[in-house]
Amino acid sequence: MKIDSVDFFYLSMPQVLDIGDGSQDALLVRVAAGEYVGWGECEAAPLVSIASLICPMSHSACKPVIASVLGQEINDIRDIRRIGDLVRANSLDLLQADHTLSGIDIALWDLLGRRRSEPVWKLLGYKSSFPKTPYASVLFGDTAQDTLIKAKAIAAQGFRAAKFGWGPFGLSTVENDCDQLAAAREGLGEDGILLIDAGTVWNADLAAARLRLNMLKEVRATWLEEPFVSGALSEYHALSKESGTVGMAGGEGCHNFHMAKHMVDYAGLKYVQIDAGRIGGITIAKDVADYAASKGVLYVNHTFTSNLALSASLQPYAGLESHTICEFPTELKSLARAMTKNHITPDENGLLHVPDAPGLGIEPDLQGIAPYLVDVQIQVRGQTLYCTPPLR
Repeated sequence: MKIDSVDFFYLSMPQVLDIGDGSQDALLVRVAAGEYVGWGECEAAPLVSIASLICPMSHSACKPVIASVLGQEINDIRDIRRIGDLVRANSLDLLQADHTLSGIDIALWDLLGRRRSEPVWKLLGYKSSFPKTPYASVLFGDTAQDTLIKAKAIAAQGFRAAKFGWGPFGLSTVENDCDQLAAAREGLGEDGILLIDAGTVWNADLAAARLRLNMLKEVRATWLEEPFVSGALSEYHALSKESGTVGMAGGEGCHNFHMAKHMVDYAGLKYVQIDAGRIGGITIAKDVADYAASKGVLYVNHTFTSNLALSASLQPYAGLESHTICEFPTELKSLARAMTKNHITPDENGLLHVPDAPGLGIEPDLQGIAPYLVDVQIQVRGQTLYCTPPLR
């Protein structure tokens, strides 16, 4: 069975706001081989990834991603890794390649799962999947009072855990940040699992992060996520030695296995957070999950878009029983909700289950997608290299 087509769809809200909300646009991927179709999603700026899919060759190590995918055999899970390796070799100097490959890799796992009538987690070698504790993933409010209201609402919905991130946190005074943290704890309640995401706001400024440590400990934050940019290994490690019960979390910025491995080995992380839509797909995310488990670091999914991306992000560690927490975005824009016919929701005990259905177990809603489809055409020297494909 050969890959017959690779189609990218640029979806967007009518207005994209300057906020840390990744659900405002999306890049949906469709891969067809014979009678089978698989779906994936890239966690990347859509137009940039479309360009990397079809750009003219610059040199032998800078080829368009599609050149390594179209026409390839896809009969076995080993073919998925082989195709990924081919993309990485042929598009070595195309820095967007890993993000672009991610959506294709996810779609290939979905396609193969549908063909074999098995969920992706079984194809990955897991005999069982284990439920996860979802944390409501939200942005800090503009004020501490806004955060308090959000936290109370999350607790009222029955969530055991919540993560507050981005927004004004780290951009104002230490006092304002402490007020935000106190509001999140008060609203969530004494028993709630409180997670904090600094969104790399301090870049590599260790001193700025240190100023918030005492309050993070006081509110009993389980982790501090991304105080620094990915790769600031010495800063992460230094802060981890001082953070006590507040674990260091990071890794969503990693876009290959080696970056994630370095974070696990040298950053003092307690939690490594990987986005299957960035790191090269489910294949590489599973490699990181296996490596993290071998090193005693807890694997956590990263996702802030559709339920298609959510399912893909859960597959790599579905069978790791002791890796129990997962990101569950709860403030999605209408686009992300409209992308799929079915949705993953917590059960009566507040736990999240990886779909036990062929492939990713998520069905795109082509009618729901249609209003958000962005019409794009890319021409080079009078030749059309890309135009928005039909959704049918």
